[in-house]
Amino acid sequence: MYAMVLDSPGAPLRSDERTEAPRPGPQGISIEIRACGVCRTDLHIVDGELAHPKLPLIPGHEIIGRVASVGSEVSGYRRGDRVGVPWLAWTCGECSYCRAGRENLCDRARFTGYDVDGGFAQFTVADARFVLPIPSRWEDVEAAPLLCAGLIGYRALRLSGGGKRVGFYGFGAAAHIAVQ
Repeated sequence: MYAMVLDSPGAPLRSDERTEAPRPGPQGISIEIRACGVCRTDLHIVDGELAHPKLPLIPGHEIIGRVASVGSEVSGYRRGDRVGVPWLAWTCGECSYCRAGRENLCDRARFTGYDVDGGFAQFTVADARFVLPIPSRWEDVEAAPLLCAGLIGYRALRLSGGGKRVGFYGFGAAAHIAVQ
């Protein structure tokens, strides 16, 4: 398996050929990556502007791929399914934020391409609870940004309520997708 690996914040990514792809645990899904967007957050991590990432680290959290294998406790996915993996990789499910449906604020959350290896590789493994089915109407490279900026823009529009005017401060990736 090929991967781009961060060994130290501020250092260039290193090309690494590993002998094996990661294997999923009981609740995991192994994904053969077809596309992974490069988010500004990835660059902050690589440049050392976000403290304490897991090292060595495979960055990348806008992942589109195909299911390669599933863990023994996973249902609803099978080999070949088209899926996406976002920034949010795992939450506790028990804290007040998780119980209120605001798991993005979980104090114990883990993040793809920061706390767990991400998508700058041929394969990755993700918790099945945070893997999303991706429809075929978009090409892989078109769908990848939806796993970060698309989710942020969607959440902002959903929270604003239907039929209301919204304003955009700046015009980054999330605003660009939300306006569409």
